[in-house]
Order: sequence, then C-alpha cells, then structure tokens
Amino acid sequence: MAETVLTNTGLDQFLALLDGRPEHRDPAFARAADAVLGLLALRGADRASGLPEPAPELVRQLLVEDLPAFVYAPPGDLAAYPAVVGVLAERFDGELRQRVAAVVGEAVPDFERAMNDPGNLTWHRWYASLLRTVGTDLADADDVRRRIGALDGAPLPDGVLRADLMGRTALADTVLAEAVARAYVRDAERPPAAGPVLTDHAVAAGVGRVAAALLDRWTAAGLADQLTGAYARFAPGPDDFPHLVLADALLDEHMDYYGDPSIPVPPPAALDGAAEAERHADALLTAVEELAEEEYEPYGGEAPHLLYALYQRGCAADSVARRAAEYEDWTVDPALEDVPVTVPEGVTGPYATPPVPELVRLLGSAGIGEDDRARLEGPARELAVVADRLAATGLVLRSGDAFGLTPRGAATVRYLLRVRRIAAPTATEAAAWPARRLVAAAAQWPHAPAARVLEDWLHARGDTAEAWSELLAALGSVHAHTSEGADVRALFGLLDTAAAPPGALRGALRDPVIGARALDALRNRGEEADAIQVPVSARALSVLDGLPGKKGPLESRRAAFDAAAADWPGGSAALVRAMAEADRHGAERVLGPLGVSLP
Repeated sequence: MAETVLTNTGLDQFLALLDGRPEHRDPAFARAADAVLGLLALRGADRASGLPEPAPELVRQLLVEDLPAFVYAPPGDLAAYPAVVGVLAERFDGELRQRVAAVVGEAVPDFERAMNDPGNLTWHRWYASLLRTVGTDLADADDVRRRIGALDGAPLPDGVLRADLMGRTALADTVLAEAVARAYVRDAERPPAAGPVLTDHAVAAGVGRVAAALLDRWTAAGLADQLTGAYARFAPGPDDFPHLVLADALLDEHMDYYGDPSIPVPPPAALDGAAEAERHADALLTAVEELAEEEYEPYGGEAPHLLYALYQRGCAADSVARRAAEYEDWTVDPALEDVPVTVPEGVTGPYATPPVPELVRLLGSAGIGEDDRARLEGPARELAVVADRLAATGLVLRSGDAFGLTPRGAATVRYLLRVRRIAAPTATEAAAWPARRLVAAAAQWPHAPAARVLEDWLHARGDTAEAWSELLAALGSVHAHTSEGADVRALFGLLDTAAAPPGALRGALRDPVIGARALDALRNRGEEADAIQVPVSARALSVLDGLPGKKGPLESRRAAFDAAAADWPGGSAALVRAMAEADRHGAERVLGPLGVSLP
C-alpha cells in the first residue's frame, strides 16, 4: 500500500525529466522528490500540467511545517529537498520560478533548523534516525522489523522528553490525516484532469491507514505497524501520560503568576529522581485527584496551586499557618510572604499551630493573640491534611508547621512544567546564563531564590571583578525606565557586596541607575569613593527606593519624603523632577498616594 497510496503526483514524469542530470542517479534526490511532490499534491497544488505547481505559499509550508513533521532525512540529504523544489519550479513560467526561488532562499535556514530541531521529533522520525545509525535499510520493511528491537531503551536527545515526542506525534498524525481527508474530498468534488491523488481503494482502508502508509514511505518502511504492534511500548500515546492533566493545571498557575511560559521560574537548589519523573508525576496526579474529592474541602482543590507555589519559591519550605492565614484573608506582611521557613528535624504526629510569638514572626503582625491562634487552628489543620496527603507520595514533606517539595518532588514538578514548555532551568543552567538574562528573570522571583542564583552565578565565574562588573552593568540597564525597574534595582540589595572586588564597585559609581548604591556599598566597607562621580539620577533613585512605598500610615510615609526633600539640593520640586526623569513608573507608584504630583 505504501507504494500505491498516492497516485498522479507527477513523480514518474518529474524523474523522467531528470534523465541525464546528476540528480537522476541520486537516491536521496529521488526520495526527496517523492515527499515533496506528494505533499504538494496533498496540499492542493494545481496539477493541470501533470506536475504539482509549487505555489510560493505552499513551498514555505512544505519546507517549514510539513517536511519537519512527516519526513526523516539524514543531515547530509537535507539539501535535496529545496533542490527538488527548485528543479520543479523550472518547469513553470519565469515569474513563478523567481518567486519560488525567493521563498526557498528565505525559508531554507528555517527548514534546516526545523529538520534538525529535537523539539520537532516524532516517534516515527526518531526511530527512523536510530534505525539508520544501526545500518538499517529504511526502504526494507523486513530489515526494519529485524533491527527495531535493538533500540529498546535508546536515550532521547538532551532536553527532549518522551511526552514531547508523544505530543508532536499526535499533532503530526492529526495534521496528516486531515490533509489526506481534504485531498480526497477536494478531488471528489472537483475531479482534476490529472486524476485523483488518492484512489477510492486506498481511502477505503481508512484515512489513518493511509497516513500511516505515507509515514512509512517518508521515514522507514513498516515502522508504523511496528510502533502500533509488537513495539507499541516504544511510542507511547496520550493515554500513557495521564499526568499531563496536572501539567495543564500547573501551566494555568504559571500563566496566573507570569502570563508567559517563556518567563522562567527560579531553579531549585537540589533535584533528584529526574529519570523517574513520569512515574512520580502519575503518583502526584493520583494524590491531587484524591484531594479534589469533597472530604478534603476546603483546601484539597488547591493542591496544584500549592505545588506550583512551592516550586515558584525556589522549592524553599513554606509555613502551613502562614499559607492558611492567606487563604483566610488575614493580613500578611508582603515582605514575609516568600520568606523561607526552617524545616525542623524529627517532628512527627498531628499538626499543631505555632505559638503566638512564632505566628507574629511569620505573619508580621504584632496584634495577634491566643484568640487569633485558636481561630487559625482549624484552617491550618485542614491545610496540613492536604500537605500530608501530598507528602504520602514522598514528593512533598511536612515537618511541624513547615511543608515543601523534596528534591525528588522538585524534579517531578520541574518535569511537569517542562512538558508544557514552561521555562524551568536547573541551577546549573541558570548559572550559565548571560548576566542580562539572569537579571531579567531574577527580578521577578522571590528574593530568597534570586539571591541564591545571583550568588551561584558569581561563584561560577570565580567571583572575579569582570563577573561583578558584568552583573552590576546588567542591574543598571535591564528594564531601566520601565515598570519593572524598581524590581531590578532591588536585586542589588541581595548581593554580598562586602565580598565584591572594590574595583567593580568603583566602576559602577558612574552608573545612572545603581551608582548611589555602589557608593553606599563602598562606604559601608570603609572604602574610599568619589561621591562626585555618582549621577543625579542614581541618587534620586536611591532616595525613591528608600521611601516606605505602600507600607505604613500615609502620614509617616509623607514625613519620610519631606525629610528626604529637605536634604536634596533645590528641595522637593527638584527631587520630584529628578525621580520622575529617572523612573517615572516608580515615582508615580510611590509618590502618587502621598499627593505629590509629577512634573
């Protein structure tokens, strides 16, 4: 069937035209011609001349979308595919040749990237590539059958997950089946003079069977039957990945936090058990689904949120009581929401709400008493039940009031994030980033993991003056004059500037954003520094960032501004003008509630 499923694609006519040309004797060119002409015909190319006309829009789709989805070609054979398009275009008028040549010239780099991108692999393309490496004749179904068993346990390319191949395969199968069905219907409704692309006999076997035959033809003969039969375990389908339901829930959480899957979450300090992440994810899903049952109300349904929130903290442990207080709409000091808690050793037994002094420390409210603790006890115990059920998987821990992800749990949640294309770097990967990328990401993270990753980044470069200078320059330039500028500047306060090379700090004195912070760091170390070098904008930003912001009564916040303005050359008007010029977003946020208008 693989040999006859497509008819009237013009392949024989095209190959006959090559007689006497070098391509005529090149098997790779003939194989490419079969796929190119077949896909153009399936996509509805005009075949009035007997050959599918390579319309520019179809050519780009062919090179960038279809071939990387359905066809396996070794790297040395890739050039044959755009070459076939070029030779095919020669059979048409000059204008079309020129337009196709322009599209091919533009699309070839994308085509080559897509064909070599591990993220575009399907099970069929992947196993075809493996079969070729062990010497299989990809056109011989018997040879494919004899050799495929030797591929059991073959590792995937770095960074590629089995779920990635499953998802890409399911998408490719759907797209190819739809193309086959549309081609058949299109030819039935408007019979072309060149004859139908698909015969009634071929389609009678089913659209899916036709698509499988085409994949065999374009990857490896008989491979589709092997991957749905004796070796079905080599190519698991959607039913083998139930935990993707939980991955979708975590994606929703990430979008609520950041609004963009490309914005990374902070890396955990430790990961373990990544090789068994699929099995652990299934176990976690079972626990999450059980917690969604009525007996675990009111917090059982929050399990996906809790898992994501723990990971988003850099996998630092959280407080059951503090999290329960947030759920109950208690006032929690924003500066304490993400502060890690110590995990006590050897604490077992039923959950007990922390004593009042500890609650005061966790929540940042001095007005808490025993009555408040008693009111919080019920919600905290109910939340602890959820944490304990998750902990039964071995992926979450609870000790006393502390709960968090184990290293194995961190690896499992990271896996679930990655299968939905959420940026979830390891600590090693983040330490290798350029300074600007690191700073842009860390500005959106809780301070504890941000401080750890910044420190790791410097250590990975030997804490040299060059590394410090690069990082400080990024702090002074990333998101400057945007609404995120204050978050970037706050990262300076997370650095251990006592260990910084003095030359790097002196080099930052002239920075229009962090110059004043560098000056303060040098003075705190007892180092000499020339304050004259610090720009007015950096001094204004230092004052702006030092104001109380939204914390405390308006009267005390206004008093802090008035005190700063009294020491500023030119008074409050000059200070406000300098703040607005340096960071208008931040100035409006801080000064607006105080009744201070910007120029």
